[in-house]
Amino acid sequence: MTEARGSAGPNGGTHGRRAPGTPCWVSLMVHGLTTTEEFYGELFGWEFEPGPQQLGPYVRAVLGGRRVAGIGELDPDLDLPTAWTPYFASDDVGLTAETVRLCGGTVGVGPLDAADEGRLVLGSDTSGAVFGVWQGTPGHPGTAATGVHGTPAWNELLTFETASVRTFYTAVFGYKDDPEPEAAADSGSDYVTLRLADGPVAGIHGVGHALPRDRGSHWLTYFQVDDADATLRRVAELGGRVLEPAHDTAHGRVATVTDPEGAPFAVVQVPR
Repeated sequence: MTEARGSAGPNGGTHGRRAPGTPCWVSLMVHGLTTTEEFYGELFGWEFEPGPQQLGPYVRAVLGGRRVAGIGELDPDLDLPTAWTPYFASDDVGLTAETVRLCGGTVGVGPLDAADEGRLVLGSDTSGAVFGVWQGTPGHPGTAATGVHGTPAWNELLTFETASVRTFYTAVFGYKDDPEPEAAADSGSDYVTLRLADGPVAGIHGVGHALPRDRGSHWLTYFQVDDADATLRRVAELGGRVLEPAHDTAHGRVATVTDPEGAPFAVVQVPR
């Protein structure tokens, strides 16, 4: 993990078109939409508004009227684990979907129109980790609220090793990648930071046999918080679980938790 960054594009804007490969949205699919809204509403102060229903019941989380994330409800007949999924910007999701296939990944959903707001694809990389691709229409680039409590700050792929999957993401999105010394010192030696022209956008962490067998490779979203320790106490009060207690890193105080349905996510208290 490098410095915690919001979901703004490389030029810092949150309303214009994002550079291809920029993380621009996060979405969660759950079995109980109402109870999940209550958990994240209490934890992060999110309010909710209806969203596109192409994939079933779906709401957008907002802070101060600005969009933060999406939460959808899984079909009751699907026994799938709940997980946060990052979306990466694209100027042409159809072309990106074809590139995903050519590079050894899988496209599971789409390209699909999301009302009049854009087009999306859901796929998986060569390690099996699920991610999304978003081509927004003007005015709908994705996450609009950043840099405050309850907003996405970073996305990190947890996988067995970085060598093969880093090749996939650099080929699909044109990233430059290099080892990140500070992140490696924090989390182990097998860590790669994915970069666009103006800076780091995501990380890949090879954790070897520490990779959870019940999940395999997966993306982990970090949310910025004002107080990591207080957030952990609130997670427990609201029915979530602490996977990794808060600890200090070069980039802030970090912890890993799950919501009541077991979806993992991380929180980071950025140094002031």
